[in-house]
Amino acid sequence: MAEGEEVKNKQVLFRNYIDGFPKESDMYISTENTIRLKLPQGSNGVLVKNLVLSCDPFMRLLMQKNDESGLFGCYTPDSPITGYGVAKILDSGNPKFQKGDLVWGMTGFEEYSIITETESLYKIEHTDVPLSYYTGILGMPGITACAGFYEVSTPKKGETVFVSAASGGVGQLVGQLAKLMGCYVVGSAGSKEKVDLLKNKFGFDDAFNYKEEHDLTAALKRYFPEGIDIYFENVGGKMLDAAILNMRKHGRIALSGMISQYNLAEPEGVKNLMPLIYKRITMKGFSPLDYLTRYSKFMDILLPFIREGKIVYVEDVAEGLEKTPAALVGLFSGRNIGKQVIVVSRE
Repeated sequence: MAEGEEVKNKQVLFRNYIDGFPKESDMYISTENTIRLKLPQGSNGVLVKNLVLSCDPFMRLLMQKNDESGLFGCYTPDSPITGYGVAKILDSGNPKFQKGDLVWGMTGFEEYSIITETESLYKIEHTDVPLSYYTGILGMPGITACAGFYEVSTPKKGETVFVSAASGGVGQLVGQLAKLMGCYVVGSAGSKEKVDLLKNKFGFDDAFNYKEEHDLTAALKRYFPEGIDIYFENVGGKMLDAAILNMRKHGRIALSGMISQYNLAEPEGVKNLMPLIYKRITMKGFSPLDYLTRYSKFMDILLPFIREGKIVYVEDVAEGLEKTPAALVGLFSGRNIGKQVIVVSRE
């Protein structure tokens, strides 16, 4: 494409605010809009070509009228949905970025985006790993895993660690970090295929399919007869209730996400709170946005592990923007195996 040329810009547009589970029809693909491949005069933003986009559970919260997280701001009907992605800069009005730079950060689910809030962009310095990793292990999920495990959970060698939604973009990484530290690690997932992945590819000590367990409290007692030191929470609801009953004295619960609750009109109550008192358990919510200043430190941990083959990362790759609605909705039925990404362009 020539610089300054006007081209079609395929987009994933948001239809309208929703209640309950998202549907593919809550989004639609448009090829009606065009974009000029040159920034407007005086712009201090960047014009990018999006290469890889990330489907993440938090995006469901942005589909309702009020984003209770207060972190990102809700989607606007008939505008592109937004999320994390990897992109190439085509034009820059910002001295931090040059034409040709590769970046990751918040962008639109479209072929080309003009990004004015460039403080959310990070220049990609290391290209000896797959670019898609910057939507996952080397992006926001990686920050989430490192912050929640190292900073919030304060792990020690030999401790017992339970990870829910363990085959997802965050969970698979937490389990491997815990194993590298010398912890005993068990994960839960929603299919036999995912359980096998946890045990055979990610090296968890054990794993179970929560859909096959009639009594989650008993299941956790079976896998942790002496109790859980660290619970990395991605699910909420009944799983959190059961985990609290199985925590050890001075256990830590890092609240990363609660995917079982995002689509409910009335959240499920957590009843087993007394153990927090008599077992002196710490339960702390956190946001990766609070740990962005530690990003380079986390990269120093993760990149050597990746290069040395000590950590593996599994992605579920969908080709083409038009696959976004199915891929994003699929997160909430567990359709994805690993980190869900959309490849927009392989350049």
